Amino acid sequence: MEKKKHPIIKFFILIIIIIISVIAYAHFIAPRMMTVHEYKITDKNITDNFNGFKIVQISDIHYGRVFDKKSLDKLVKSINEQKPDIVVLTGDLIDKNTNMTTTMAKELSDGLKKIIATDKYAITGNHDYKFDEWEYIIQNGGFKNLNNSYDTIYKDGYNDILIAGVSTAEDKQSINDKLTETINYLNSFQQNGPIYNILLIHEPDIIDDLKINKFNLILAGHTHNGQVRVPGLPPIILPPNGQKYPGPYYKIGQSDMYVSNGLGVSTIDFRLFNTPSYNIYRLTNK
Repeated sequence: MEKKKHPIIKFFILIIIIIISVIAYAHFIAPRMMTVHEYKITDKNITDNFNGFKIVQISDIHYGRVFDKKSLDKLVKSINEQKPDIVVLTGDLIDKNTNMTTTMAKELSDGLKKIIATDKYAITGNHDYKFDEWEYIIQNGGFKNLNNSYDTIYKDGYNDILIAGVSTAEDKQSINDKLTETINYLNSFQQNGPIYNILLIHEPDIIDDLKINKFNLILAGHTHNGQVRVPGLPPIILPPNGQKYPGPYYKIGQSDMYVSNGLGVSTIDFRLFNTPSYNIYRLTNK
């Protein structure tokens, strides 16, 4: 007669099956998923011509790791369905361990070029910093390099929104030095300046070093919101310059700061309880 398995043995077998299933899901399935997080941002300074203005933020793609051409095609299709006014890329387009070939650079830039928006902006992340190809990919993809510079956006009127960006903290320059030109521009107005100011940064923690904050909206990336999470607990793994503000939202003075949890993976090819995503922001005055 066959002996029945001891309940404790059955329990341990079940635990092992669960652990293997979770690891398999976190490695093979979750990193290839994609969701969209949408936020309504109400501000009295938004004029009627910008009411409903739609911003798509993509971040931390880490191309060449798990995120590939198939993933990029899926992302482009999804973004274009949203019909954004502008698209912003807040760093780490490429993974630092990627062997970036000429073919891959063209593949990536050609994919980005298919994103349809009136304006597209990008800044570097700490992984992008080592790649000379980054500038080519961004420019060929139709994105404006907003590292340590600014632009003004007009829509159906004379009022404008200012959008500024800073390069990754990896270059060891002060965020205040990087924003000198932008702040001088904003200070030049006694009245009738931009109605709303947006700042793109990669590492969210550097915001504490900003001495003059004239920005209504700050968009950051870098942290992946933890990438691997356990419900009820803080993020398990966070990078330098992303430990104080892992995301997803903070009120910094008068600024709304959103931290994207990103579309790719870094360091380890796992996502758990933290699905890859991109963000949509709708500006409204009511």
